[in-house]
This record gives sequence, structure tokens and C-alpha cells, in this order.
Amino acid sequence: MTLAATYLGANGWLLDFAGLRVLVDPWLEGSLSFPPGPWLLEGTLGAPQPVPEQLDLLLLTQGLADHAHPDTLKLLSRTLPVVGSKAASRVVRDLGFESVTSLKPGESVNQQGLRIQATAGAPVPAVENGYLLEHSSGTLYLEPHGFLDPTIPRQQLDAVITPMVDLGLPIFGSFVKGKSVLPQLVERFQPRTVLASTSGGDVRFEGALSGILQMQGSIAESGQRLPEGTRWIDSQPGERYSLSQT
Repeated sequence: MTLAATYLGANGWLLDFAGLRVLVDPWLEGSLSFPPGPWLLEGTLGAPQPVPEQLDLLLLTQGLADHAHPDTLKLLSRTLPVVGSKAASRVVRDLGFESVTSLKPGESVNQQGLRIQATAGAPVPAVENGYLLEHSSGTLYLEPHGFLDPTIPRQQLDAVITPMVDLGLPIFGSFVKGKSVLPQLVERFQPRTVLASTSGGDVRFEGALSGILQMQGSIAESGQRLPEGTRWIDSQPGERYSLSQT
């Protein structure tokens, strides 16, 4: 029984729980922008990526375009089961997905042997989701903005997927708090492996905000501060990482 994760860039992952293939927050082709429009901030991929084959589940943390990317979602079969936050569920229902389970923080569901527990994630502005994932092949926690739900009990997990740098704007502060939250995540979950997410991939941003986005720290700096024995990975798009206990 094996647990593995393939990074797709930005917030996207393909998780493989012993053959159960879960697509997370994919952005595979096209651009994305945020209200009020592309003039404020627009992201562009360097090259499109193929849709992973033989998918069993789509898992969405947020309803914003960099997590529930409409052009990518339109490439997927509408019969693919979806679990997502309240906002993400509205997006996929509007696109015609037939089997959608909406979870609020604290709620959980079992999908084909995978227990999915929603946790409180980033307020953007409504509170979105992180997830605790439990399967016979392994356990994993993910939240793409570095917001740790204080109600999650201490437990040992195989892996944590999280940003490892802070991203923010002057005056408004950080909206991604990877560097800041990482010590708390490691203390709470004692993960064997930490995988960097959110800030990777071949993505170019333009618009009024692109020139003032601020990154604090680096993945290497954050990784080197982890406790001895904790493996950390500067995730590279297209790379598959084994997360099973050895």
C-alpha cells in the first residue's frame, strides 16, 4: 500500500492513495484573474499540462480561480465526484458536475475508503478549507495558504503539503503564511515529509499588483530549520514523490 504525490505547479497536486487518484486544486491551462479584472492581477502558465488519467476524485480547497480554475474544470468529466468548500462547490455545480459534496470546516466524508475532514483554512474573505486525509495507505494534511486550524488535535501524519514562504502586499500583510506557520505545523503533526506548495511552477503574473507582491523567506531556508529527521521537498512540477513510511 503506497501513498504518493505528484506536483502540478501552483496549488495543484495529484495524490495517489494506493491507486485512488485524487486531483487537488488543478490549474492546467489558460490564464486566471481575480476581481475586478485582469488589470489588477493576471496569471499565465508557461505551457499547458495534460489532464491526469484515471481520476477518482476532485478535491477543491477554495472557490477562487487559482484553486477552482474554470478553464481547467471544463476539461474534466462532469461525472467525476467532487468534494470542496462551500464556495468551490458552487463553482463546480454551475459547470454541471453531477456529484458534489460540500464540506464546512469540522465536517467530514468518506470517499472510496478515503476519509476527508475539512478544517478551517484561509479567510479570503470567507473561511475556506484545508483537509486532513486518512487512508489505509497513509495520512496527509494540506492547506494552500498556511492557515492552521487551532482545533485540529495533535497527531502524527505521513506528510504535510503547505507553502514554505510568505507572500503578501505592503500594508495588507501576508495572505500566504507558509514560513510563519511551518513551525506550528511540524509541532502539531510531526510529519515525516513536508512538501512545498503554492509558490512553484511555470507561472507568470502581470497587472497592477504584480510589481508589489512580496515574498519573505525561501523554501531552502524554511526547510533547513525543520527538525532533524523531517524530510522536506522543494516540489517540482511533474515530479512524483513517495510518501509511504519505510
